[in-house]
Amino acid sequence: MAAVTAHDTHAEHDAHEPSYAVQLRNNRLGLWLFCISEVFLFVAFLAARFYLWGNTRPELSQTLGLVTTSVLLLSSGAMAWAEAAMRSGDRKNFSRGLVLTFVLGLTFLIGVVGLEWNGELSPTDGAFGAVFFGMTGIHALHVLTGLIFIAIVWNNGRRGHYTVERHWGVEACAIYWHYVDVVWVFFYPALYLIGSPIHLG
Repeated sequence: MAAVTAHDTHAEHDAHEPSYAVQLRNNRLGLWLFCISEVFLFVAFLAARFYLWGNTRPELSQTLGLVTTSVLLLSSGAMAWAEAAMRSGDRKNFSRGLVLTFVLGLTFLIGVVGLEWNGELSPTDGAFGAVFFGMTGIHALHVLTGLIFIAIVWNNGRRGHYTVERHWGVEACAIYWHYVDVVWVFFYPALYLIGSPIHLG
């Protein structure tokens, strides 16, 4: 009987390993299932907003709301630029796009948590305070998670962990960031635009 060589052992092991295409498909499925599960959380907050506020809303800074929303939407464009750059092997623009996305995302976070949270509305303002700080708080937590994700992906890219053919980390980061942005597209009008403003001061 012929002796089993180390090469044969590795070859047999590789034969049982799923291909990158299979891994990628499974990864995408897992991420999208996660995103779908998160929909229930965000829809619950929206339902609470319309149930508790009805056709009213607290008087918030329209300028700040519009600026922060615009900044977040611009960050999605920067993320798309970074992902497209990686797909074409342009590491310089990939890095620039991620840095710009991070800066814009951080600006949005500062605008909501640092400025809007210090406005006239307080967490103790009954249903208005509870809903507003609950919705913006859960979204801010997802933005913060996204910023950490971006920083990790940027560092991995700097170290050459991604290629044109294999860059699932970049794709996953982009999907997550766009998802967080889409959530705010629904939260923004619900908080700032829909209903008659009520001054609580």
